[in-house]
Amino acid sequence: MKKKLYNVAKKDGRYSFEVIKFVNEALGYTVKNCAGKPGHITGKVFCGGLQKLAIEKWGRLAKLVLNTGGVRTTRDIGEIVFLMIENQWMSAQPTDSIDDFNDVYDFETVFKKQFTF
Repeated sequence: MKKKLYNVAKKDGRYSFEVIKFVNEALGYTVKNCAGKPGHITGKVFCGGLQKLAIEKWGRLAKLVLNTGGVRTTRDIGEIVFLMIENQWMSAQPTDSIDDFNDVYDFETVFKKQFTF
C-alpha cells in the first residue's frame, strides 16, 4: 500500500515534502513532453524533464527552490525516485540503478549560469 507523499518525506527526512511532490509531478511532465513515447524513461531523460519543468515553474529561482528542498545534484533526484519506488509511487525496471542519476548535469550550469543579467 502506498504511503502518502507527506509521510514518505517526513519518514525519510532528507528532502522536503514539496520537492518530493515536485519530483512526482516531473515524472508526468517528462513522460508527456520529453520521453518521445509512453513507457519507461531513463534516469538521464527524467533529469532532463525535471530540469525543464523546474525552469518553466521557477525560472532563475529553480536552483534555489530545489536546494532549499534538499536537492543539490542529479543523484538527489535519483534518491527521491528510488524512495518513491520503494513506497510504490513509481516503478522501476530490473536494469534501473541509482547510479543512472549520477552526474547527469551540474546544477550551477543548468539552473544558474544559463541566465544572464
